Amino acid sequence: MMTSTRTAVLTGAAAERGIGQAAAREYAKAGWAIAVLDLDGEAAARVAADIAAEYDVPAYGGPVNVADEASVTAAQQEVASRVTDGSLPPVGALANIAGITSPVPFLETTLDLWNKVMAVNATGTYLVTKAFLPDMIENGFGRIVNMSSVSAQRGGGVFGKVPYSAAKAAILGFTKALARELGSTGVTVNAVTPGAVATNIRVGTTDEIEAAIVGAIPLGRTATPKEVADVFVFLSSDEASYLQGTTIDINGGSHMH
Repeated sequence: MMTSTRTAVLTGAAAERGIGQAAAREYAKAGWAIAVLDLDGEAAARVAADIAAEYDVPAYGGPVNVADEASVTAAQQEVASRVTDGSLPPVGALANIAGITSPVPFLETTLDLWNKVMAVNATGTYLVTKAFLPDMIENGFGRIVNMSSVSAQRGGGVFGKVPYSAAKAAILGFTKALARELGSTGVTVNAVTPGAVATNIRVGTTDEIEAAIVGAIPLGRTATPKEVADVFVFLSSDEASYLQGTTIDINGGSHMH
């Protein structure tokens, strides 16, 4: 018998040591059904199966290329078909977590790199949100939580450079404008801006770079994926019902307003 009443859809949620997978587990722990979407569809299916077994919640895992509209449409339709047949409850939350970074100095960037980083981070957030939003509006309830970054606020200074910072800043503008537009629909839209997190996204760093990153954090350490995941789950909860267009910083004090 299904006890979960809402499904949380998460993009970029299959990677080990990733915020997405940690968030999927925290949503499940809080009683949400889970739809794990990732470029690696097989890994997404494995993660979903593990979560279903561990937390006894309905779960689906499948492929999506967030930068490709046809792929996003197919993923949304796959989730919707499971809602229709009763194997998943209606979608109540969307966590736009999929992203890539760009640790390349500006004059060494190419247009291809710029377009790729923008496509995955910013356009991906747009496409996935547009695909899943209509059902949320129809149901009169939705929680959209977008992954930005402290790099958008500081202008880099952590790991990702100009394309990454620009893409994550675009997400902040997207979040606020959409939140204003959807105010009367029952759907909230908020953003999370992590600082340095202990994931695999910072590939190719050195001990010196890692020491410099940690040295700039007043708490003296990077965040765990679970600490960021907990913010996503909170912003998706009933308790966060009056948060709209908000940006939640989780950076250990490395950036203070």
